[in-house]
Amino acid sequence: MSDMRTPLSRVRGLGSAKKGTEHFFMQRVTALANIPLTLFLVGALVVHAGSDYATMTAFLGNPFIGLIMLLLIVSAVYHMRLGLQVVIEDYVHGEATKLLALIANQFFAFTIGVACVLAVLKLVIG
Repeated sequence: MSDMRTPLSRVRGLGSAKKGTEHFFMQRVTALANIPLTLFLVGALVVHAGSDYATMTAFLGNPFIGLIMLLLIVSAVYHMRLGLQVVIEDYVHGEATKLLALIANQFFAFTIGVACVLAVLKLVIG
């Protein structure tokens, strides 16, 4: 298999965009982090199925539970942003449309992340 990189990039060990390996690695790290965090969330929802509002707010207001939820939010939103970025870069062909979609992806992920973090902090702090 021939190497398609330039001699300079082979020496530096970087790809054309210089961020491909980091992007790939972070997507895998967040995927691995999401497994136990999501299992915890699903388990908590199963255990508390049918609970009233006061019980759920008390459960989610626990600082330890809140921390786990914050970790899940940050990891899941970052993973979502990375994944959607790949889809946009691969399947949106117009440069202006691609740029607008990438910007919208950033704003959407930031907005969702902040809204979720604020909701958890409101439960934990009160």
